[in-house]
Amino acid sequence: MNDDPRSVPDDRADDRADDRADDHADGRPTRGGLGRRAVMLGGAGAIGSVFLGTRLSFGQPTQRPTVVRPAATGNVKSVHLVGTDGWVSMPAGSPPDLPFFPDSLAPDGFDTYVFGFRDVTQMSTAAEVAAVRGKAQVSAPMLAFDEGDEVTITLSNLGLLMRPDLFDGHTLHWHGFVNAIPLFDGVPELSLAVPIGRDLSYHYRPHDAGTYMYHCHFEDVEHVQMGMTGMVFIRPAQNRTPVNGDPIGTKYAYNDGDGSTRYDREFAFMVTELWSAAHYRDAHIQVSDWTDYAPSFWLLNGRGYPDTIAPPGDPRTTAAGRLQYQPISSLIRCNVNETVLLRLSNLGYQNHAFTLDNVDMQVVAKDAALLRGRDGTTNYQVTNTVDIGPGESRDVLVTPRRAGEYLLYDRNYAYLGNGGGTGWGGMMTVLRVGAAETYGPQTEPNT
Repeated sequence: MNDDPRSVPDDRADDRADDRADDHADGRPTRGGLGRRAVMLGGAGAIGSVFLGTRLSFGQPTQRPTVVRPAATGNVKSVHLVGTDGWVSMPAGSPPDLPFFPDSLAPDGFDTYVFGFRDVTQMSTAAEVAAVRGKAQVSAPMLAFDEGDEVTITLSNLGLLMRPDLFDGHTLHWHGFVNAIPLFDGVPELSLAVPIGRDLSYHYRPHDAGTYMYHCHFEDVEHVQMGMTGMVFIRPAQNRTPVNGDPIGTKYAYNDGDGSTRYDREFAFMVTELWSAAHYRDAHIQVSDWTDYAPSFWLLNGRGYPDTIAPPGDPRTTAAGRLQYQPISSLIRCNVNETVLLRLSNLGYQNHAFTLDNVDMQVVAKDAALLRGRDGTTNYQVTNTVDIGPGESRDVLVTPRRAGEYLLYDRNYAYLGNGGGTGWGGMMTVLRVGAAETYGPQTEPNT
């Protein structure tokens, strides 16, 4: 853990430039304005620029990637994430559920308080990192590595802007990932948690391809519900040595040995629910009774339909509007006869059953384990419904044979609404299939 005094903020007030929008010109606080925050912060001064941790310096990419681009030297990969809080927006037209939704403290354009992670790998100055405080992303940035990589992920805890009374630590727990030692497992009771103003570097060497997930394991019931959830892909060594005469550049989901998990495009979905009452209580210094859990929204990658099919966003710019901190689109696009890999991970607290109208789904792996017996027998499952429980993942291949639009959705219709409102919403997205060569080669997942 980094004990460099430069990493320690003098206090927990915020210097975000966009906080000036909290007040009208006449001094009246807007929603989320000065009144409550001034009481909570008292006479605390403004935080100066802080440098959290030691990391490499990189230029800004010209286009925001959907998956984190690590600093790389050969198979040595480095990523820098921060943990903080922020605000997001549920779909327009969702009915009010006062006082919980919309939250009266939310800045204009937003309505729900969250915790989350942000990728700062490409940031080269302390000021850039400090400015991310209060701007959490939900779902968390997607991470992708190759089998055998030497991975270092540095986690910095920027603190909670709306809750300076809380001194919550944060951790990274790779759910379902086999760790060599408990130190980097992310369970604070058995390893370490990152206190505010400090860093911790996690070291991994993934040997097993598959679809995993990560989340904060500090006060995990609360922090997971609040939004500290993301996905991890480990890509197989077979990608470097294609099988069955496949050309260089062929992509596989697993080391299958026969090319049966070959795919052309991939789309990943973090499956979660959102309980507005819990998010409101965290913003308003109240306590939730988790036995009362009753979700208000059902989300794919932090968005509810129709936001799920909106274009990808960029949390670094206001150009993405109210979805700028929910940047990952769930719209699926492919050409006829292309094979699409759907990576499904559930870090909600409910079971979900997904169906894709008029297109068969082939489940090739469950919980990052290829469905193949020890004798080599393939146990892939062709179905029209894929069940996924809390903490589980599924890898699913689909190959549409006709152009058109197909719905992918949860078969529980109760999960297809936004806050109890009318019309379709919730856990639903679209598979958009074009004629041959409608879409060029995919360069990033979920694009």
